[in-house]
Amino acid sequence: MAGQVDLRLLSIYSVSHFGVLPVRIVVPHAGSAFFCLAFLIGAGSHATSLLAAEQASTVATKPDQIKQLIATVNQVGPKGAGHAPAAAAIQELSKLDGAQLLTVVAAIQDDNLLAANWIRSAVESIARRQVKSGGSLPTAELEAFILDTSHSDRGRRLAYELLVQVDATAPRRLLPGLLNDNSLELRRDAVAREIARIAKAAKGEKVEDRELAAKQYLDVLKSTRDIDQIQDLVERLKKLKEPVDVARHFGFLQTWQLIGPFDNREMKGYAVAYPPEEKLEFNAELAGKQGAVKWTSHTTDDPYGMVDLNKAMTRHKGAIAYAATTFDSAAERPVELRFGSMNACKVWLNGKLLLEREVYHAATDIDQYVAKGTLKPGRNVILLKVCQNEQTEQWAQQWSFQLRVCDSRGTAVLSTDRPAMPVAPSADQQVGLANPSK
Repeated sequence: MAGQVDLRLLSIYSVSHFGVLPVRIVVPHAGSAFFCLAFLIGAGSHATSLLAAEQASTVATKPDQIKQLIATVNQVGPKGAGHAPAAAAIQELSKLDGAQLLTVVAAIQDDNLLAANWIRSAVESIARRQVKSGGSLPTAELEAFILDTSHSDRGRRLAYELLVQVDATAPRRLLPGLLNDNSLELRRDAVAREIARIAKAAKGEKVEDRELAAKQYLDVLKSTRDIDQIQDLVERLKKLKEPVDVARHFGFLQTWQLIGPFDNREMKGYAVAYPPEEKLEFNAELAGKQGAVKWTSHTTDDPYGMVDLNKAMTRHKGAIAYAATTFDSAAERPVELRFGSMNACKVWLNGKLLLEREVYHAATDIDQYVAKGTLKPGRNVILLKVCQNEQTEQWAQQWSFQLRVCDSRGTAVLSTDRPAMPVAPSADQQVGLANPSK
C-alpha cells in the first residue's frame, strides 16, 4: 500500500544506575503497538542474561569479533527475525569493558530502530558495570562523540545521556551549541533550556525586557521542531503581543482549489477514479454526486492549515472532495508531505500516489501520516482525495484535512512563490496530472 504512516513514538524507560533513561521506539502505525509490546516482551526474555553478563568478568574481544557481533545484532528485524542470534550477540557485547564502550555506542544506527534499542541495552550494561566496579566513564570521549555529527542521532543522544549522569555541568556547556542539531532529541533539550533561560530573564516589567524576550523567543522558534514546544513559544509570544505566522513555520498549505461532492455512498467511491485523478482542469465543470460541480478557490485562516470541508463546501455525507494546489521548487529535493485527517484519504504528488488510508473517523493530529516524495524543479502538483462516509453519530461529522511540506526533521519547505500572507490564486490553470508539465 502506498504511503507511510507518521512516526508515532512510544517511549519506554530503562532504569539503571544512571537513572531513568528514555528509549524511544518508532511505531509505524497504530496496530504496531501490539508488535512493540511483543518486542518488549521478547527483549525482556534476555534481560536476565544481560544482568548475568554485567556481573561476569569482562572479556577481551578482538575488534573484528566485536564488528561481527554488531553485524549480527543489526540483522534483527520485525516479527522476531534474527532474534535468537541477536540475543546471543548482545550477551557477548554486554561483557565488553569500559574501554570499548564508545565502539558499541558508535554501532547504533538510525535506520534500524529495533537493533538500536538492543545495542543500547548492551551499552547500559557496560556502563553500569564500569561504574559499579569503581571505574569511570570516558567523559572527554563521550563529549567528543556527541559533537561529532557523523555519528547517528540516536547514538549521540545515548552518549549525551550517559555523560550528563556523571557530569552535571555538561548540559550548561553543550546545549547552547545544539539548538540547530540534527538530533531532534538533543535539539529539544537545547530549546527547553533556552526557553527557561529567557523566561527567567524576562520576569521584569520593563518594556525593553519584554521586547528583548520577544526577540529571543522568535530566535529560538526558528530552531524548534517539536510541536508542543512550538505551541508553547507561540503562546509566550502572544502574551508579549508578538505575532507569529504559525502556518509558515510548520509549512502548512493554506490555499487550495476544491471540487465536490462526488459520490461515496456505502463508501464505494474511495476506489473510484473520478476525473480529478486523471486530469486537473481548474476551469472544468464535472458531474458530481448531486449535479454539476466546479473548482472553487479556498484559503483557510487556521494557523495549522486545517481546511473544514463542511464549511468550505457545505455539509455532505457519503461524499468525496478533491483538493489541489501547486507548489514551486527551485530544485529537485526530497520532501515529506505530512497529512492529517479523520477521513479516508489519498495523496498524490505530480501524479504519483504517495499515500492511501481507507480509515474513517480515527483520531487525527498534526503529522498523522507521513508520505515521502520528491519535488521536481519548477511547478509541482499536489492532489488530495478526502472521503466522508454516512455515519450519523456526532463524532463522525468532521470532514477536514491539513497538509504541510517539510524535510525529514520537520523543517518547513516553502513554495518559492509563497506570499508573506496567504492569498487565493486564480483558477485558470490547466494541469495534466499524469504529466504535470503539459
